[in-house]
Amino acid sequence: MRLFAASLATETNPTSPLPTSLDSFKDCVFLRPGEHPEEAPLFGTEPLWVARRRAATEGFTLVEGSCFAATPAGTTNRRDYEFMRDEILAQLKAALPVDGVLLGLHGAMVAHGYDDVEGDILEHVRALVGPKCVIGVELDPHCHLTVKRVKLADVIVLYKEYPHTDTVERAEELVDIVLKALRGKVNPVMSLYDCRQIQLYLTTLPLMRGFVDRIKAMEGKDGVLSISVCHCFPWADVPELSGRILVVMDKNKTKGDALATMLGEEFVSMRAAIEAQYEYLSVDEAIDAALEFDGAPVLLAETADAAGAGAPSDNTTILRRLIERRIENAAVAAIWDPVAVRLCIEAGKGSEFPLRIGGKTGPMSGVPIDATASVIGLKRDNPQCYGSRSGTLGNCAAVRVGGVEVVLVSKRASTVTPELFRAVGIDPLAKKILVSKSARPLITDGASIARKMIYVDSGALQSVDYRRIPYRRVNRPIWPLDDDARPGLIF
Repeated sequence: MRLFAASLATETNPTSPLPTSLDSFKDCVFLRPGEHPEEAPLFGTEPLWVARRRAATEGFTLVEGSCFAATPAGTTNRRDYEFMRDEILAQLKAALPVDGVLLGLHGAMVAHGYDDVEGDILEHVRALVGPKCVIGVELDPHCHLTVKRVKLADVIVLYKEYPHTDTVERAEELVDIVLKALRGKVNPVMSLYDCRQIQLYLTTLPLMRGFVDRIKAMEGKDGVLSISVCHCFPWADVPELSGRILVVMDKNKTKGDALATMLGEEFVSMRAAIEAQYEYLSVDEAIDAALEFDGAPVLLAETADAAGAGAPSDNTTILRRLIERRIENAAVAAIWDPVAVRLCIEAGKGSEFPLRIGGKTGPMSGVPIDATASVIGLKRDNPQCYGSRSGTLGNCAAVRVGGVEVVLVSKRASTVTPELFRAVGIDPLAKKILVSKSARPLITDGASIARKMIYVDSGALQSVDYRRIPYRRVNRPIWPLDDDARPGLIF
């Protein structure tokens, strides 16, 4: 039995001022055959990594292709996308015949001329391998789960958790189903329900936690092979942007359709309650609420400037108000400013000098902050581990401006764990206010370090009010833009 594995992944925010090019992938994950690490998998490489570990003991041959991944940003250059796609296709063609294909794809990648990059990849892969080859795909739940992809693949599995702590676990699930299908133990069929909604779903909050736990309990019983919840990626403007439910059944499509419909209807019924969980305050309202709370630390989540959703992460609005209001005992992470980081490294720890911070990408980044900054911490090639994944923040610096300490990074990345603060000498547990450019709750040892979490609308790139986003290409009607959205089974 021969399997081929490769990946091509990024999350595209078409409104982002940061173009995505081949260099963007080289800065993140750019691995050719023979270059894949043995240790923890990098972003998008989980299916290959899992298959490699299992090939020797489970009696199949794995042909390893290239793995490419980039930090979320704007639309990918067409030439560069086609170059990476065609490299993977050439590797697959050289590996033929193969019995199965495993692909690590994000699901919300957009390139110039390609609204559905993943659908395009699958179309080319299917044309090469033919109808009998089993194609398995792992996707991020913040994807566009198009009908084209469901028709072309045999098995699609999405991460269940947001924050995404289960990427390897889901890759194991995908490889399990593909191997069982190749051995004739199961015959996977997929059903897709379109909920016709745009929304954000943290699975750490009670309502989604309960929904995901019930779904997981159904898997492996009564012919249910896998159930996935597509959250959608709200800041993309593509026709099939929508929350969807995907059910993978063994043989019984009719039963899968019924289960997808039942779960889809339940998901739709949760709209109002989930929306009520996310109260976004203005910057000053959020600071006031944090100061009034009896406990620490209080986490202000600036989702509108999250690198993990394609924003530049150099907005200065919250930092400026903390400084102007002379707030003490606060820390902000992470502002993307490679120039400021370099200057801090050259100045050295313990130095104090005039520094311009943030606000460099465009109008949505706010006005740069000019201040006398004290360098309090430095870290070169700072790693960041997220679940079983590993990555890098590049060189990092921590500076103090008044009573506020600021983490500066040379590579854009969401603030994932409290270690980002600690790596540059800041104790997050000792702060009254922490500001994170992410929706993630700064989890360590399975729990958030924050005593309270407040969502802040800073006016940065990614509006948290979807009704204000000027969608032009999304299929309508869809909630919350329209009241007459009509959910239903679409495959």
